[in-house]
Amino acid sequence: MAGPAHVNAIKISTNEIPTAAQYFVESYYLALNSHRDSITSFYMPAAEMPGGKPLPSISFNGNQIANAAAMQTMFKQQMPPSHYEVQCYDCHVVNPNYVAEGTQGWPAKTGKNMTILVAVSGYVKYGSSKEAKPRGFSESFLLVPNPAAANTRQRLKNVKEWVIQTQSFRVVV
Repeated sequence: MAGPAHVNAIKISTNEIPTAAQYFVESYYLALNSHRDSITSFYMPAAEMPGGKPLPSISFNGNQIANAAAMQTMFKQQMPPSHYEVQCYDCHVVNPNYVAEGTQGWPAKTGKNMTILVAVSGYVKYGSSKEAKPRGFSESFLLVPNPAAANTRQRLKNVKEWVIQTQSFRVVV
C-alpha cells in the first residue's frame, strides 16, 4: 500500500502535469511553427544512457536525429515552413520520483520530480501555400525535470521546468 508521502506526491502531480503538458505542447508547436531558433531549448542537455545510447533520443518519421542542435538545424535549413495544429494531447506520470543527474531535484512537496509522458496528435501543413494538404501526425515525448531549473529551485524566465528526453514523431498517412 502506498504511504502518505507517495499519495501526496500523486495528488500534487495530478494537479501539476496537465499544466506542465499544456504549457509544453503550446510552446513547443509554436516554436516549430514560427520560432525555430528556440527549438534546442526544449531538449535536455546531451547525456548518455548506461549502455552508451545518447540522450536526448529523437526520432523523426523513423529517422534518428543526432541531437537537439541537429533537430533545430533540420527545421531551420531543410524543412519548409510548417503549421502544426494540435487536435488533442494526453499526459501521464511515468516516474514520480525522478531526480535529474547532477541536481538535488525539487523539494518533494512541489511534485516536480517526475517524468511525464505526453502523447500528441493533430495535423501539420508543410509549405506556405494555402493549397498545402494537412497531414495527420502523432508524436510522443518523455519529459524530464530540467537540470537548470532544478538547480535554481525558482522559476526563471526562459528556463523550462521540463525538457525532452525522448521524442518520436510520425506523419500519419
